[in-house]
Amino acid sequence: MAIDFGSAISAYRQAASSVENAMGGKPVVGPASGDNSFTNMVTDSLKSAANVGRQAEELSMRQIAGEADLKDVVTAVANAEQTLGTVVAVRDKVLSAYQEILKMPI
Repeated sequence: MAIDFGSAISAYRQAASSVENAMGGKPVVGPASGDNSFTNMVTDSLKSAANVGRQAEELSMRQIAGEADLKDVVTAVANAEQTLGTVVAVRDKVLSAYQEILKMPI
């Protein structure tokens, strides 16, 4: 079951607004502001992870052309692999938390 971040965020907003309505219109969660928002943090982290992968691919291509050191390529590929593992682990935790939220009685 594939769940994207947009639907998770909209579900969170919908749940927050229903709680806000139940509390008589008093805001429970403030609006996301500037660079501190969760969405910006997730987006920046995913862009950074994608850049690490691109750098590893670029170094691999340069090594094939004989322009890069093999040690640098191995280091970059290992870094990209570790970054991808971290992204997958975070995604799994986010999906698990989202599924637990869906199971909660309202």
